[in-house]
Amino acid sequence: MEKSGRLSWLYHYLQDPQLVARFQKVCGVHGTFSRTGNGGGKDRSHSHNNGACHHLCTEGHESDNPAMFGAGEGETGARRRTAGLDGETPSPNPSLTQNGAPAGGDTPVPVGSNGMKPLRKNSLTGDVGQEFLIENRFLYYLFTFGTELGNELFYITFFPFVIWNVDAFVGRRIIMLWVWVMYLGQCTKDVIGWSRPASPPVVKVEMFYNSEYSMPSTHAMSGTAIPFSLFYMTYGRWEYPFSMGFSLALCWCLLVCVSRIYMGMHSVLDVIAGVLYSVMILAVFLPALDLIDDFNLTYRYAPLIIVSLHLGLGLFSFTLDTWSTSRGDTAQILGTGAGVALASHVNYHLGLLPDPTLDQLPLTAPSLSLGLVGMAMLRLVLGVLVLMGTRALMKAVTIPLVCWVFGVPSDDVRKARQHMEVELPYRYIVYGTVGFNVLFLVPFLFSCVHLS
Repeated sequence: MEKSGRLSWLYHYLQDPQLVARFQKVCGVHGTFSRTGNGGGKDRSHSHNNGACHHLCTEGHESDNPAMFGAGEGETGARRRTAGLDGETPSPNPSLTQNGAPAGGDTPVPVGSNGMKPLRKNSLTGDVGQEFLIENRFLYYLFTFGTELGNELFYITFFPFVIWNVDAFVGRRIIMLWVWVMYLGQCTKDVIGWSRPASPPVVKVEMFYNSEYSMPSTHAMSGTAIPFSLFYMTYGRWEYPFSMGFSLALCWCLLVCVSRIYMGMHSVLDVIAGVLYSVMILAVFLPALDLIDDFNLTYRYAPLIIVSLHLGLGLFSFTLDTWSTSRGDTAQILGTGAGVALASHVNYHLGLLPDPTLDQLPLTAPSLSLGLVGMAMLRLVLGVLVLMGTRALMKAVTIPLVCWVFGVPSDDVRKARQHMEVELPYRYIVYGTVGFNVLFLVPFLFSCVHLS
């Protein structure tokens, strides 16, 4: 009984939003919540989805996801400067009502020149969040960078950069692991159904993910899986010191994990569970990578099985809960994984992007020079332009076509995409094509113009 009591205490302690709020204060993050009142002023009449309080946003609809790879937990977007409490009507200053009088007699924390808005408005509801104060700018930018290591902007630059400029063998395998880690993480979130840490007391430095479930942190999962699997795959294949590779992977992981607590998006328990869950997935999939990759490359019916498997997993994830951004992100991730796997099969049979032979290992990094960096950046920029064009073209064709096939009105794209029969094929086809072009079309074009 005593042991179970200690475990229960530890569970509640690690899940307590006050622990997150205390960490934020230590890091110099202070909310502008009212000192008194109704605990944040949440309107109980507002609907709830995935544990987050929702209300209509007066700023209009959110723009479509500009990224090409699903991150599972959000997208890049512009900051919003309109103030407003979660669940309250936004006003020009959170300490004033619309007529300029103090709000309800409360004594709000004043917002000075350091007042800032959450990094992104909420993806599903349009909530822009409440202003907060930053006392330590260094930690703010450090943890903003850390959280970006788990967002789409990072994925759409990191994965192609590795494939086009470093090692296509490692790149396609990293994506393979990333797909499984993110898929299992997203599905587990929807099965467990825990809400994000309560605000107040937690300050929402980031709002975009607030409509998704919390346990486990998929940022922590990807922030563990990517650096440590990269270290696992490259050590011995490339010449570099063990201590350097392991230290970089550990720092990467810690930065991403701590940033999620700093942002107010996860409890400490969410992050710990994400790390442990990712380690468990890696323990299963890393030893099987050779077998899976060899199957994708050589098996005659691999393309049919790849498409069927990823599509079936997407259908399963769409039945877990009501619509949310995680559904589209999951289909996006699966589509990307399917496209890359198909491209690896095509490359193998056409003799494109051949893997180095064993006698060529270990690989030695070339000497850093201005020409080398310039060529790498040129490949990255040109390749991303091709991917952006692919995404725009496929989106313009796929959404109207899918809406027509299933009889869904296409005048409001945002509403149309909330239908499973539209969202799943749209994301799957568009990002499957993008993933295919990352590993096949872009390297092929590079070889044609002698940029490979």
